[in-house]
Amino acid sequence: MESIKILRLGLRNYQEVWDLQTQIHQALIQNRNNEQHFDCMHTLILCQHPHVYTLGKSGTEGHLLADEKRLKDIDAQFYKINRGGDITYHGPGQLVAYPILDLNRLFTDVHKYVRLLEESVIQTCSDYQVEAGRIKEYTGVWVDIHSAKPRKICAIGVHLSRWVSLHGLAFNVNTDLNYFDHIIPCGISSSEKSVTSLEKETGKSLDIKQIEDEFINHFIKLFDLNKIEIQ
Repeated sequence: MESIKILRLGLRNYQEVWDLQTQIHQALIQNRNNEQHFDCMHTLILCQHPHVYTLGKSGTEGHLLADEKRLKDIDAQFYKINRGGDITYHGPGQLVAYPILDLNRLFTDVHKYVRLLEESVIQTCSDYQVEAGRIKEYTGVWVDIHSAKPRKICAIGVHLSRWVSLHGLAFNVNTDLNYFDHIIPCGISSSEKSVTSLEKETGKSLDIKQIEDEFINHFIKLFDLNKIEIQ
């Protein structure tokens, strides 16, 4: 069984974690033929970010509805990045997971990879009696999927280079959903679908550390990995 390093970073600046991802990603590729090397291990970064909007390479900058002054007023940053997908928001109370996996050693199937990420969140929601699922036309995790207006609880955007993954998912736990008013999330109009959080769906504030624990347990089982916690 392959092992994975778990890095819990708490609240960290987006650029800092992006740089860390890149460093780990490059080390994993460079040392992939030496499986005893510590830098050859898969890694899962878990964190929260201060308010930030990120735009994927296939996104439309016009989906950011706030100008530079407005971003400053709401204390938010904006980054263009190399993941797939459109624009999304990260902020306190949102669990962000960045799996850096050498899929060449697990399975070379991008569709399966994204489905397993979604399933990790679906099962975590189920722990709180929130029924979540997928919508065929869209990536991510949704609740009330059979209604006229499903609600998105988790956004997913990934990038693969030489079958090593970057970026990941953003799971709304106790997230301030007002920040989504400044974007067209993932390019989907609010008249079609909306965003939600686990807090909103359960009606109570949740312990994000506990959510983290449960997400990790589901993730490692689904990917058949052995976890190594790094302090």
